[in-house]
Amino acid sequence: MFETKLRTYVRTFFELPRSQKTTISICVDLIAISAGIIMTLLLRNDSFSSLLNVNLIVFVVISAALSILTFSIFGLYRTILRSISEHAIFLIFSCTLAASFIWSIIYSQIEPYDIRGTIILWAFLVIFIGIPRLLVRNVIKVINQKGSKNVIIYGAGQAGQQLASAIRLGFDYHHVAYIDNDIDLQGSLIGGQKVYSESMLESLVIKKNVERILLAMPSASRARRHQIIRSLEKLPVKIKSIAGMSDIVSGKVKIEEVYDIDIEEILGRDPVTPDNSLLMSHNTNKKVLITGAGGSIGSELSRQVLKLKPKLLILFDVSEFALYEISQELEKLKKTLSLESKIVQIVGSVQNRNLLNSVFKEYKIQTVYHAAAYKHVPIVENNIGQGFLNNVIGTWNVATAAEQFKVEKFTLISTDKAVRPTNFMGASKRMAELVLQGMVSANPNFKCGIVRFGNVLGSSGSVVPLFKEQIIAGGPVTVTHPEVIRYFMTIPEAAQLVIQAGAMGSRADVYVLDMGAPIKIADLAERMIRLSGLTVKNDESPEGDIEIEYTGLRQGEKLYEELLVGEDTSGTQHPRILSARERSHEWPVMKKALYRLHAYIDGNDIGGIFDLLHELDIDFNQQYPISDPFYKKPAEVESLAKVVHITSGTDS
Repeated sequence: MFETKLRTYVRTFFELPRSQKTTISICVDLIAISAGIIMTLLLRNDSFSSLLNVNLIVFVVISAALSILTFSIFGLYRTILRSISEHAIFLIFSCTLAASFIWSIIYSQIEPYDIRGTIILWAFLVIFIGIPRLLVRNVIKVINQKGSKNVIIYGAGQAGQQLASAIRLGFDYHHVAYIDNDIDLQGSLIGGQKVYSESMLESLVIKKNVERILLAMPSASRARRHQIIRSLEKLPVKIKSIAGMSDIVSGKVKIEEVYDIDIEEILGRDPVTPDNSLLMSHNTNKKVLITGAGGSIGSELSRQVLKLKPKLLILFDVSEFALYEISQELEKLKKTLSLESKIVQIVGSVQNRNLLNSVFKEYKIQTVYHAAAYKHVPIVENNIGQGFLNNVIGTWNVATAAEQFKVEKFTLISTDKAVRPTNFMGASKRMAELVLQGMVSANPNFKCGIVRFGNVLGSSGSVVPLFKEQIIAGGPVTVTHPEVIRYFMTIPEAAQLVIQAGAMGSRADVYVLDMGAPIKIADLAERMIRLSGLTVKNDESPEGDIEIEYTGLRQGEKLYEELLVGEDTSGTQHPRILSARERSHEWPVMKKALYRLHAYIDGNDIGGIFDLLHELDIDFNQQYPISDPFYKKPAEVESLAKVVHITSGTDS
């Protein structure tokens, strides 16, 4: 109880404005200096009564005031009480020595100068000024040890040492050791803490009751960080990290700010480096339209394009709220980077062809990134007609306007689920690809490209935010199948791929990113649990914290995703982007298919859409019964036809 109150009082004191804390320090020092002078005079005169005169009292007050002024000039009040460093101790010795000499000079006007008085006063001032400060530091240290989390800093370099200094100023963490692989550092003491090798980490965690490991290696490559994180996952601790060096140097974040491990670290590879010439070619000083600008990919595209300094950036989205959020963010970014690009927000649907034509005509758009789409498989499975209306007819509308108003580049954002689709969402995206390929076959001057990518880390609806929520809630973490695997990329990678492939695309070629090895979702779940400082509950560890629950594959879900249809692939000017030429249909075939699709959608004829997909030969393999409530099985359709026939006959 007492410790809790003391901790509260100490926190309250240190949360005061700095001016108030300085005032308190000055008042304490005035008392300490006055006491030191009086004690010195007593030792010199051996009589307290001799001090009881007005002149001497005035002398003490003047001496104390001049001493405070000396302390201030030396910078003693700029030091931080809870972190008395070697420099601060040196300041105390210097300030008190200077104050002692000042006192001696003034006192020599009353009594003959005596060096012993200077030495005695200096000793008293060092004690009376230094001890309260050391006492404050030690009280805070004790409070921190009892009420904070023990942490080990991985990395004893400059960043690690700065982080340790910042930790000493706070109340949340108590630094107990360094870990570093530099043999020259191992065994040495830095700021009172020993540097250990990585081999000692497991025993240190147990011995020192460590709850957190803080990674302080902002310059390390992602591959190296991935290797270290893998080695730490087995430990019962939570892992956090400081930001990257570029963010620290730019001032975006402070060295002492620690974060949960970025889930992007799990990729185990460095981000794909963009080709700046490709990024700039169709964006810098251009008029750019981004549909679906408020979504996960669309919003990142908007950020990336704005940094490329377009003349005009048009944000097009059906959601007013999403459009408001990304607009606010981009206006702040524009101000921070001192950009002159004009930003326009348009609320609208890609299903509205008249609105699209008006937008293209009014703003004379040069570059289009079409990201607007329904992408969540279970939702599209239950709303097939609307899914195709948005994903296929919507793409046709945007592409038609782009072709009519002669845009320089049109880029469609597609998905790996379009490859040999097993669900209607993937089938709708594959049909959208065929629409573009058909349009290009009829009009070679229509320059467009198609970009496919896998799962995007952190995008809305992806497993990562879902797993985070489930872990925070205490589990279970739900995975559809123990063997399901996925390719992953970061949101910035996805956006940069779209921009670069868009610059290369001209004949509706399909572009994909070399994303390295796929990741097993069950492994991803386990790693996220461990990185949170928790353990997996299973048969081998029945006392674990979080259980992984397998729910079974959802309708239309694959065990693995493919990024290419055919084997006719080739490299591009970017070493990590591949191009594929695929089987397509001539425009008359696709145009007829689009009119039929529109009629099926208007009539809620899901069976007609299903048949059309098979006629287009897109390798559609629906693995589950159709769940759309408007779908009528063939037997039901035949029965309905008989009812209509009988009714018609009766009416006649």
